[in-house]
Amino acid sequence: MSKIYVKQEESLSIKFTHQMKVGDQRRLDLYFFLPKEMGINSQSLDAEEYYFAAIAGRRSYYSSGLHLPLVQGRFISQNKRTVEEFRLYLNLFAYQFAVAIETDSKELAQVEDVEQFYTSLKELSDIVAQLLKKFRRNEPSDPKWKHYFENSDNYLSWFCEQRLLQLISHAPRSSDYNELTEEVLSLCRSERAYREAKNYNSAQTKDDPNRISNKMLLLRRLIQQGVVLKEELKTLGVGLKKLTTGVATGGVMLVVSALIIKAQGVFNGLTLSLVLTLAVIYGFREIFKEDIRNALWRVIQKGRPRWSRILRDTTTQAVIGRQLVWLDFIKSKDLPEQIEEILKRRHSQNKVDSEILHYGIYSRIAQKDFLAGYSTIQEQVNFSLVPFARYLERGRAKIYKESAGQVSYDSVERRYQVNLILMLREGRNPPQYARYKITMNRSTMVEVTESQLPDGMTLIGGEQDSED
Repeated sequence: MSKIYVKQEESLSIKFTHQMKVGDQRRLDLYFFLPKEMGINSQSLDAEEYYFAAIAGRRSYYSSGLHLPLVQGRFISQNKRTVEEFRLYLNLFAYQFAVAIETDSKELAQVEDVEQFYTSLKELSDIVAQLLKKFRRNEPSDPKWKHYFENSDNYLSWFCEQRLLQLISHAPRSSDYNELTEEVLSLCRSERAYREAKNYNSAQTKDDPNRISNKMLLLRRLIQQGVVLKEELKTLGVGLKKLTTGVATGGVMLVVSALIIKAQGVFNGLTLSLVLTLAVIYGFREIFKEDIRNALWRVIQKGRPRWSRILRDTTTQAVIGRQLVWLDFIKSKDLPEQIEEILKRRHSQNKVDSEILHYGIYSRIAQKDFLAGYSTIQEQVNFSLVPFARYLERGRAKIYKESAGQVSYDSVERRYQVNLILMLREGRNPPQYARYKITMNRSTMVEVTESQLPDGMTLIGGEQDSED
């Protein structure tokens, strides 16, 4: 069974991740149920603007062997590999290594419990040290291969150091963990000394934050070469929208022309009354032309995808997959019956009127094999909730209490609960579902929790689930 992971990415964003193999056909629908009290709807939030400003995705080759470096398992006989193959496998490991550290560090940054934070920090630093050590055991001696290795090694060393330092700078303060903090800082110092011993960066670059940052961005792009798929996004329905505009304008002009002819029959000659009547007719044309066009376009666009995306291998330029993307506010009557059934099982206090934002993506992966050694594509899509948060109330309420004749109060924040329901359809298999509750306020996302499904519904990536 396929598994789709949904988790909090940063303070106000969530991410879903899943993998697809050769020949897969998959439709994934996400329904965001936004309480009406949030003030978010099709009039206040433009779906197209939200798509380009707040939804970011990346599709790349993927291997589950991250903790066993690919350079170790796939280059036992390096002489049988070409330079390009070496670079591709090296990039795959380095890219996944960087993404894994980035993801783990972002999750760790959200941990507020002191003990859990430092325990996880210790585990993360140990994994970093272990993977870097294994990675460097496979440093090639051939100069034509060594250059690519040094680029990856330089970036991974710097990136891991930066992530660990960032975590320490925002860590909960506790003197009980000074020794652990010193261990992590020692790892960071050793990585900095390692890069200096290897002469990876010039003195001018090391001393200038802008130069070192830009250089590492360049190395990151080089690492992504051949791993991250090239995307070609196309807006659908452009010609159809022009045709709709033409039909709407033609229909309005037909009515206007009929009214003008009628007015000329009523008024003899060019009189002031005729001029005023024509002015009123043209005025109503301008008022209703846009409304008629928009109404007609909504009817035609309903249920149709907004964008198409072609995924290409950056090395061979071969088409790896195609996708269709939907994003729009929909009405409750347009929901699938199974989604409505899931909503009915909510607790009574959570049954509030909601605006429904629907995001859908249909993926069709090519039947032909990927590059040698690749068998899976991973897609990660981030949804920023910042555009949602700006509509929320900023103020805080107060809860009063009395104790021994003294009245005190606690400040409480206004929280909102967004329901997120996923529906996955793979080929001709029955749909699978998952439901999440996103609790947020204006400044942050409090928590993301997965809820149980009604009896008889299959959980995404699991067996049939039941409700308490």
